[in-house]
Amino acid sequence: MATNKRKVLLPHVMDQQGIAIIRARDDIHMVIYPAGIGQADLLPQLADCAGIALSGTPFKQTEMDASPAMRVVARIGVGYDAVEVPALTVRQVPLMVAGTANSTSVAEQAFHMMIALAKKNRAMDRLVKDGKWTDRHSHLPMEIAGKTVLIVGFGRIGTRSARRCLGFDMNVLVFDPYVDPASIVAAGCEAVADLDAALPRADFVSVHCPKSPATIGLIGVARLALMKPGAFLVNTARGGIIDEPALYDALKSGHLGGAGLDVFDMEPTPVNNDLLTLDTVIASPHMAGVTVESMAAMAVATAQNILGVLDGTPNKANAINPEVFG
Repeated sequence: MATNKRKVLLPHVMDQQGIAIIRARDDIHMVIYPAGIGQADLLPQLADCAGIALSGTPFKQTEMDASPAMRVVARIGVGYDAVEVPALTVRQVPLMVAGTANSTSVAEQAFHMMIALAKKNRAMDRLVKDGKWTDRHSHLPMEIAGKTVLIVGFGRIGTRSARRCLGFDMNVLVFDPYVDPASIVAAGCEAVADLDAALPRADFVSVHCPKSPATIGLIGVARLALMKPGAFLVNTARGGIIDEPALYDALKSGHLGGAGLDVFDMEPTPVNNDLLTLDTVIASPHMAGVTVESMAAMAVATAQNILGVLDGTPNKANAINPEVFG
């Protein structure tokens, strides 16, 4: 490798549109690594690395210590619970995320899950395929117009989810203690300051907050009990925000009407996860933010994030720790 070139590591699952942007730069030495790379194989690669794009690969203190030349770490996505941000911040290394590149995809999946649960898609599909057409009136779906949805987290995805719900004539409550209530009201929603007081009002609860020490177990036994009987819960954020055993109990008992889960405590979730035995649960394999369009957009945003930092023109709006820019 020429000494005047800066080394950038990209995972093999990164969309070609993003890889092409990096490849076009003759001052960058691009190295593709397997997304499932183990720490023993990754650490030696980091010794002379100026930038890295991460898919699901963790990047913590050990990785940071092995990266004396690191100038930027970028996530191909928006979640960053597998990255130890303080370790980067101490070294003045920004953690960049893909901004709104996959926000539409996640919002669509969350709304799709609400519709699928309300319309009992699984049960209806099974009636037709099992030749039980005459049993259809035993599985009556419901309308979502006029129903109340509680959006937990009003960031890039939560705002888009709210707009879709409003477009279908739903009443939208929003809980986000970090957002000015006036901006929530301006978006046509009702700001709620007390999550516990809002839960009994909601026919649907859709989780869109980041995973952090403050949100792990945010919805557990007590809050599930507060939810309206027959309500639906959707999580396209991160596993661990909802207490899975408690959710299973709430569904099994019939207290909740159903759940849509794109994320789980352990991923891949075991096939013997009790939640997967319930007909009232619809699941997807952490794919809410992964579409043809979003994969390309996230890769492009990631490439631009890396090059922006290396070129001294960072997109500070995409930085999780913008304080490193001074």
